[in-house]
Amino acid sequence: MNATNVLFILSDEHQHNLMGCAGHPFIHTPNLDALAARGTRFRNAYTPSPICVPARASLATGRYVHDIGCWDNAIAYDGSTPGWAQYLTASGMVTDSIGKLHYKGEAAPTGFRHQHHPVHILDGIGQVWGSVRNPLPQTMGRSPLYDKIGPGLSNYNRFDMRVADTAVERLGEHGDNTKPWVLFAGLVAPHFPLVVPQEFLDLYDPDSIELPLLHPSSGYVRHPWVERQAVHMDHDAAIGSDERRRLAMACYFALVTFLDAQVGKILAALKSNGLDETTTIIYSSDHGDNLGKRGMWNKCLMYRESTGVPMIVAGPGIPNGKVCETPVSLIDIQNTILERTGCVAPGNTSPGESLAKLANAPDQPGRLAFSEYHAVGSETAAYMLADADYKYHHYVGLPPELFDLRRDPQELHDLAALPDYAGVMDLFERRLRELLDPEGVDRLAKADQARLVEAFGGREAALRTGTPAATPVPVE
Repeated sequence: MNATNVLFILSDEHQHNLMGCAGHPFIHTPNLDALAARGTRFRNAYTPSPICVPARASLATGRYVHDIGCWDNAIAYDGSTPGWAQYLTASGMVTDSIGKLHYKGEAAPTGFRHQHHPVHILDGIGQVWGSVRNPLPQTMGRSPLYDKIGPGLSNYNRFDMRVADTAVERLGEHGDNTKPWVLFAGLVAPHFPLVVPQEFLDLYDPDSIELPLLHPSSGYVRHPWVERQAVHMDHDAAIGSDERRRLAMACYFALVTFLDAQVGKILAALKSNGLDETTTIIYSSDHGDNLGKRGMWNKCLMYRESTGVPMIVAGPGIPNGKVCETPVSLIDIQNTILERTGCVAPGNTSPGESLAKLANAPDQPGRLAFSEYHAVGSETAAYMLADADYKYHHYVGLPPELFDLRRDPQELHDLAALPDYAGVMDLFERRLRELLDPEGVDRLAKADQARLVEAFGGREAALRTGTPAATPVPVE
C-alpha cells in the first residue's frame, strides 16, 4: 500500500468506554462515532502507565516506562531515547505538533519541526513532590483538584478550541504536499478542572446520573494498595457530597462531548482540504479516569477505568466499522505511524506492532497489553497484564488481583484467591516475570526518584517543589 499522511489526535484522561460507538447508553460523541464507523475501534486498548508524563514518554518512544526510566510526573521525555517524531524528521518528513505533549520542555530534541502552543511539564521540573515515595508521606492533605466543578469557560477549554483552530489552519497548508506528513494534535479535555461551557453541560442532567459503583460507604473494601492511594490524597472526600459527585460526573461527560466537538472541527478540515482519502487518522488518550468508582477519582490505578483508553484508527486500507478484540497499547502507535508513512527507522526497538496491520489480521485475543505505575501515591510498584479474557494486577509486597473480562467487564469480582483460577494466576505471574523483574524495577524506580529528591534539596524541600495540580496551559 502507498504511504499515507498521519493525523494523530490525543486527548487527556478520556475513559475507554465513554463513546457512543463503545456502547455507552447516553454519551454524545457523534464525531468519534463517525470516525469509528469509517475505521477500526480496538475494544481492548490500554495505556503503558495510568499517569500523564510516563504514558506520554512511552507513547513518544514505543518503549515501556521501565525501559526508559520516565517513572513519574517529574521525569519527562527529553529526547534521549529515539522516538517516532525523531525518525520521521530525520527522514525528511514534515512532523509538527499542536498542543499538549508533556515532555521535558520545548528545547528538548524530541523531533518535531514545529511545536505550536506547546505544553510541557511546568518549568521543566513537573511534580517533584510526587517523587517522594520511599517512604511515602502519610497524606498530602486535602485535594485541591476538584474545587471548581460546574459550568464556565476554563483556560483548558479555551486552549482546546485554540488547538483545534490551529489544526484547521495547518491542515489547510498541507493540501499541496507531495510527501507524507504527520500532524499531532494534543487536546487536554476531559482532564480536570471539571469546568465546561453550559451548552455541553445542558446535555447531562446531574440528577439523572447514577452514582459510581463500589463506594466504600456501601461496605466495599478497597485493595490495600488502592486504599493507600486514597489516604495519600482523598479526592472523593474533597468532592464531598453525592450532589457534587453527580455534578462532577455530568461535567466530565460534558467535557467528553466538548472534546468530540473539537475533534469534529479537525476532521471536517481534513475532509474539506481533500486529505481524508490519503490520511491515516489515529484517535486515543493518554489514560482514563476512575470517575468515582471505588470512591476514587483521577487516574493512577490498575483498573480499566484508569488504564483503559479509547483507540480508533481509520484511513486507506483500514477495515470500516470493525471492532477488533486484539489487546493493544499506546506502545503500538510508534510502529503504526512509521509503517503508515513508509518511514524506515534503523535502531527502532519498540515491541509494538502496527495497529493497521492488527486491524487487518484475525483477532489475537491472547496478545498481552502491559501497564505499570511508579508515581505519586504509591508505596510500591503496580503492574497490569491483560489479554482479551483476563486482567491481572501485581502489587509489589501486596496480594494480586484477577478479573474475568468476559463475565465481569466492570471488574467487580476479584478471582485471585479462588482455587479454580490458580493456573491462570500462575500463568500471568510467569508472563510478567518474563517481561521484567517486578521487585527489581520497583527498587530501580525508587533509586532514581531518591536521586531526584536529593537534587532538589532533600525530602522536605522536594515536598514543597513542583506544580500542585494540573499543568497550566498558555493563555492568549
